[in-house]
Amino acid sequence: MSRPNFIFILIDDMGWKDLGCYGSPFYETPSLDRLAAEGMRFTDAYAACPVCSPTRASFHTGRYPATVGVTNFIGGNARGRLIDAPYLDHLPLEEYTIARALKAAGYDTWHVGKWHLGAEPYWPDKHGFDVNIAGCHWGMPKQGYFSPWDNPTLSDGPDGEYLTDRLTDEAIRLIRGSDGRPFFLNLAYYSVHIPIQAKQPYIDRFTEKARDLGLDTLPTFREAGFFPCYHKRNERVVHRLLQSDPAYAAMVNILDENIGRLLAALEETGRAADTVVMFTSDNGGLATAEGSPTCNAPLADGKGWMYEGGTREPLIVRWPGVVSPGGSSSVPVTTPDFYPTMLEMAGLDPVPEQHSDGISFASVLKGADSLDRDAIFWHYPHYGNQGGTPGCSVRAGDFKLIEFFEDGRLELYNLADDISEENDLAADMPQKRTELHHMLLDWRSSVEAVLPGPNPDFDPADWGS
Repeated sequence: MSRPNFIFILIDDMGWKDLGCYGSPFYETPSLDRLAAEGMRFTDAYAACPVCSPTRASFHTGRYPATVGVTNFIGGNARGRLIDAPYLDHLPLEEYTIARALKAAGYDTWHVGKWHLGAEPYWPDKHGFDVNIAGCHWGMPKQGYFSPWDNPTLSDGPDGEYLTDRLTDEAIRLIRGSDGRPFFLNLAYYSVHIPIQAKQPYIDRFTEKARDLGLDTLPTFREAGFFPCYHKRNERVVHRLLQSDPAYAAMVNILDENIGRLLAALEETGRAADTVVMFTSDNGGLATAEGSPTCNAPLADGKGWMYEGGTREPLIVRWPGVVSPGGSSSVPVTTPDFYPTMLEMAGLDPVPEQHSDGISFASVLKGADSLDRDAIFWHYPHYGNQGGTPGCSVRAGDFKLIEFFEDGRLELYNLADDISEENDLAADMPQKRTELHHMLLDWRSSVEAVLPGPNPDFDPADWGS
């Protein structure tokens, strides 16, 4: 059979509302809005974790981060009232990744962009990719977005070349040079991760736009309590209240233009009609720390938090000839689901012993309005850099339960009525709270999830001085 090509575009730190087609009132994303109009837009798609490396490991393996053992961004280590749970600092070579599965079926397999799943020898070329461009142990561009980058797997460009432009050039070069075999392009942009840097003309344009809309006169931030982790204990969490940062908007717009260039190259080479394009993000938008460049409202908080702002993501899928243009779906899907979905799209047999936590949502792309799944789970037993605390959660139907490990607190929300998670129902609905908590505990036991431990050196007097 003729197998489709796959382009999986994974953005770093893009929030659920960072696209025009998801309701952004400030950012401009015409290329991605057009992609959504040509495919299906998911309203309830989730990253497997509120930080990056675990979600990336989940995509490549079809398993939850807790199952793989990569539960924190690699290199992260913090403590507060608790001591972070231990985690793997690499993606094990024993994993039979989606790249390996597609390569075995005759695909060319290309990785372009961020990897952040371990130092050598755990880079993409050891996990089934024929080509690795710019993928290494980095979690962000260490020298910034303008060349020279000093990336060990990407040659520097001319001084001042912008990294997003270069990665797109590399991806287009691979597509144009393809020999006609099916290909899998894992295009993992470093954008829109910090440092927030963009080309000055774009920043100037969005500065003017913010001024024209009167956004520069509105309250922008809300200062909250001190961070719960020791290394930031004297800093306060700062919540962004609206989307208005010109540099971040410029990064989003440049990213969108580059995706437009990529899609145009597909058309020019005659590969668009037989190429599945998927677009999503690895965690929620950065809204509470490190400059707080975006706002995820009406979702609560953002990257590093167990609330919806930390894990609910944009997801667009264009599958020519199968997905009806302009469709949308509210069926909850999550990162491990991509692996079995792509295998089904390609007409390949599932590998259930590998993608054990994923469920194919190919049927949803064909028009189904549900999946045979009881719940989706998250486990983040760590302190990040954004103000969240260690916890885990479960979504079953419209209900979501969060357990916070510091004090064992349970919070329950009905997301159908309360997408902002403002009305905690834990006390009002004890039966539902207990039902979901038992479900969460059973799952945690089944995957042997590792928990954080008490910090014997914790002293609240150290905070806020």
